[in-house]
Amino acid sequence: MHPFRKAVENRDEAAVTALLAENVVFTSPVAFKPYAGKPITAAILRGVLRVFEDFTYVREIGNPDGRDHALVFTATVNGKRIQGCDFLHFDEEGKIDDLTVMVRPLSAAQALAEAMGAQFDRIAAEAAAGR
Repeated sequence: MHPFRKAVENRDEAAVTALLAENVVFTSPVAFKPYAGKPITAAILRGVLRVFEDFTYVREIGNPDGRDHALVFTATVNGKRIQGCDFLHFDEEGKIDDLTVMVRPLSAAQALAEAMGAQFDRIAAEAAAGR
């Protein structure tokens, strides 16, 4: 099992954060512009853990010796079933330096955008505090 998968499934926020490179770039499925840096990425991922219900990874795709990995997941957000994929890229030190998330269907993506929008103030405060 991939360490990121294990950390997310265990809802281990410290382990998730420890896997992120300082210069990680997070590309959200619901935001136009990517977010750069470990504090904001970690805060967003904590927000996602708060809004996703029944989250589970259903498939891993990637070469164990490679620097790219994909994790397919399902979850529920505000009553909408969502399917998505986390695309991970790792730097030379084995830290995640690029994380792109894609989700479907549109109605679930809209529910996710709404739920994460409600988390925005807390996410911004956590990122500003360097958490």
